[in-house]
Formats: sequence, C-alpha cells, structure tokens
Amino acid sequence: MTTSERGLTRRQFGAGAAAVVASAAVGKATGEVTMPVIDTHAHVFHRELKLAPGRRYAPDYDAPLSLYLEQLDTNGTTNGVLVQPSFLGTDNSYLVDCLKQTGGRLRGIAVVDAAVSVDELRAFDKVGIVGIRLNLVGQPLPDLAANAWKGLLANVKAMGWQVEIQRNASDLAVLTPQLLDQGITVVLDHYALPDPKLGVADPGFQSVLKLGATRNVWVKISAPYRNGPAGESFAKEAYPLLRSAYGLDRLLWGSDWPHTQFEATQTYARNRKFLDTLIVDERERAQVLASPRPLFRF
Repeated sequence: MTTSERGLTRRQFGAGAAAVVASAAVGKATGEVTMPVIDTHAHVFHRELKLAPGRRYAPDYDAPLSLYLEQLDTNGTTNGVLVQPSFLGTDNSYLVDCLKQTGGRLRGIAVVDAAVSVDELRAFDKVGIVGIRLNLVGQPLPDLAANAWKGLLANVKAMGWQVEIQRNASDLAVLTPQLLDQGITVVLDHYALPDPKLGVADPGFQSVLKLGATRNVWVKISAPYRNGPAGESFAKEAYPLLRSAYGLDRLLWGSDWPHTQFEATQTYARNRKFLDTLIVDERERAQVLASPRPLFRF
C-alpha cells in the first residue's frame, strides 16, 4: 500500500471533501446530463475511531473520506455508497459525518441494534442512509421472527430502506425468504459468497439464483477476491447466471474499497478494470453502473 493510501491529514481531509462538493455544484450549474457511475460498496474509517468489542479484524491504517473521494474522481465514478464497517459496530457517527460533508454525492448503509429507536432511524434517513447491514460472517444467525427484529424490519420497510446481508450462500437461501416475507428489499453482498470449492455449483448459490424472480433482491457483483483464490474465474462464471436470473437492473457493482484484509493485492482501479473484463459490452456495463440510482435514491 502506498503512503497516500495510509491516510491524509485533517486539513487535506476537509479540502478534499470541499472540492468534491464544489465540483458537483459546477456540474449541476452547467446542466450536464450523464449516466451515473455508482460504486455501491466502500468503507471509510480512521484509527482514532472507537472499535467494536468482539470484532474479527481491526485495520492498522486510515481510509478517510477524502481518500475515498479521490478514488471516485480518479476512476470516473460519480457516486458512492459507504457501508458501515463491522469493526465499528453500531456507532455510525463517522458515517453520518461523512455523508453530511458530500452534498448528496454519497449514500450510507448503517449497522444498528435490533432495538434501535425509530427516531434514530429517521435521523439517519435525513442524512442519506438508505438501509441497514447484517454482516453475519462468523456470527450466529438472527431470529428474524423475534419481536425486536420484527419491529426493526417493519420500520425499515416503512422508510423504504434495504437490508444488505453478508453471509454464505447456503444461509442466504434461508434468510432471504424470511426477509422477503416481511416485505423487505434485500441486497446480497459479494456474489452471495458461495462455497469457494463449489463455486456456481454450490446448491446455496443455485437457490440464490431463484430469488431473482422475486424482483425484490439485488446482488452486488463486488470483491471477487472474497470468493477464494479463484475468485475472478468464479465471477466470470457467475455473472451470466446472475444476469439471466436477476436482470441488469438488479445487479450492483461495488469497489469494496479499501479492500480490508486484501489491501496488499487490491486497488480501486484494479477492481474497476475487472468490471470491464467481466462485462465487455459497454452499454450493458453502463446500465449496471447506473442501476443503483433508484435503490439508493440518487
């Protein structure tokens, strides 16, 4: 990782954010109309933030907002979605601060307790948070029929939010129908994470493909490296199956920046370039990059 990727000073942080807001204002003033290019999965953080107890991982570097905005600008990405990192737990304050600084260019996905108040959710909604994340990797599966979860999901549905899940495909095949039965819009992370040894032959992945018919599930074609050493080969097999099952308007690209635990081999540019290899047709690729617009309220 380069020195610039280790983080920036607070002065640089503020200057970067201000520059992006100014450039967005200029674009609106000139009346330019272009197809958005939306990155639906990235994380921002710095080492001064309080870490969650029981976390599986803790970064030893900074990935501040200003550096993420630099990635967007350098790679021609118009909008981004910040996903609360699991190691920050339910303290979404840095996420909220970042959203407030970017003039609507970014949206957020929060991590909350099941007992979170509706007033807090509404406050999140006002700053651009549009859903909650269940990062269930290494965690016990929640009882979504419990009263606390039913209350939270009812509030999520009422606000038109999404529930984003990170979990292996076999469990997603069980969890997702439970959410759909409660009227929830569902987003599945990272190609739905089938067993790397089985790839597209994983029965769980095959079950996830069938969920495309509901038209209320989206899949992120992001972070192929999280699907094992042959992740990119798997992604090339998975993409046409997902396209057929879900349609281009239900597939979402995400950079997964700053590629936590894979920083040594991954960059934003590399992942954006892989998308060009994955979706060769330019119009098809442009549609996938623009499809998140209504889901994330851009």
